[in-house]
Amino acid sequence: MALLTNLEELNACYIDGRFMSPTGGVIEVWNPATGKIAGYVPNGGVSEARAAVAAAHAAFPGWARMLPAERAGYLKRWAQLMLEHADDLAHILVAEQGKPFAEAYEEAEGSALFAEWYAEEGKRAYGETVPPSAPNKRILVIRQPVGVAALITPWNYPATMIARKAAPALAAGCTIVIKPSSLTPLTAVALARLAHEAGFPAGVINLVTGRASEIGDEFMANPHVKKVSFTGSTEVGKQLIRASADQVKRLSLELGGNAPFIVFPDADLDLAVAAAVGNKFENCGQMCNGINVIYVHEEIMEAFTDRLMDRVNQLKVGHGDEPDVKLGPVIDTRSLDNIHALVTDAVQSGARLLTGGHRLTGDAYGAGSFYAPTVLAGVEPDMKLANEEIFGPVAPLIPFNDETELLSRVNDTPYGLAAYVFTRDVRRVFEMSERLEVGMVAVNSASLSVPQAPFGGIKQSGNGREGGHFGLEEFMNVKYISITL
Repeated sequence: MALLTNLEELNACYIDGRFMSPTGGVIEVWNPATGKIAGYVPNGGVSEARAAVAAAHAAFPGWARMLPAERAGYLKRWAQLMLEHADDLAHILVAEQGKPFAEAYEEAEGSALFAEWYAEEGKRAYGETVPPSAPNKRILVIRQPVGVAALITPWNYPATMIARKAAPALAAGCTIVIKPSSLTPLTAVALARLAHEAGFPAGVINLVTGRASEIGDEFMANPHVKKVSFTGSTEVGKQLIRASADQVKRLSLELGGNAPFIVFPDADLDLAVAAAVGNKFENCGQMCNGINVIYVHEEIMEAFTDRLMDRVNQLKVGHGDEPDVKLGPVIDTRSLDNIHALVTDAVQSGARLLTGGHRLTGDAYGAGSFYAPTVLAGVEPDMKLANEEIFGPVAPLIPFNDETELLSRVNDTPYGLAAYVFTRDVRRVFEMSERLEVGMVAVNSASLSVPQAPFGGIKQSGNGREGGHFGLEEFMNVKYISITL
């Protein structure tokens, strides 16, 4: 197989085991670091989505009947190919998404981990026997794949988000149709090429690029699609919920967030600062479970801020393929404008810029969408910056002195994806973990996404889980069998 970094070869949809060249025009894929075209993909719509669903529907019976160990073999080969081509995948990620190469390589490896883990977890889709209510009765409970699953993935982690959805769906016995973001579809096509190389039967994995509204509408209207898994904005998630009503279609939704990062006086300060920088500026702040606001107890605010500034001022911003770069660009100029509007509003409302707060320009940044790593002090809880998802390299600092008041403040949001707590007090660990209204809490760490744990939120941050046996169950129906002897 040719190296995946020949981006011209990624201009294709993948339907029923065949790569389909564009027939209705193409979408230009832009490199956010250069402002230049990185590649093209087909501008597909209803007809391509319908064909992909039909192929998945036809392939479903054979794939569902396979033994879990047989399906595991395909997933393991796919995972191995991801590892073998991790360097290629990382270069594609850098070209279309902008993240530093080290982060891109880690994402490629992480994608393989999801495929490998679910290859084994698919063998453990256990049922139950239930004690009967009569001597001549037997009650069995089994799990079966839901059918065709449509996977709609975002642009911020183009490889991981496909693997995190596709691997459990395939392990469960579902066939899939993937719709990647039009901002970062090249990685998706590369993963489809690796899946093809792994030998998945025709129709088991399908990929459609193109017009999101048309393709999404077809997924929701097509009766062969039994399940939709979506990661993206809360606004689009709500549209999918409304559209699912006619067929009572099953949904998994990972939506917006407003994650607090809370540092108590007894915390290991160096650990907390390192974690704050690592999370807040990973992927240039474009992470659904990324820190939105940093709450620091007033007793340690000065020391925390000094150490934070030391680290932030050492962050190198640049093109992802340059040595030692820690931050690439944000995804596009629209995101750049949204980030800067939030920072400007905060400053005009009284916040103090400690560093950053502007677009980076000049020869080193060219036409790319680069934003300086930014830290703001004097942020008030009612500022837009503290209530809207920033999705950029901006760290707002808010002091607190009362634990109960803080809990009330951070829970007063429509979102509930993740929270981070730093303390060495065991009572406080459990108190905060149990009372924070979120789907995930990390204590003395700011890392959450691993294959074996359930990733997801509550409230308007979505429903359903990805990861662990919970992620497998999202793609399975429970069937109760009553036997009279």
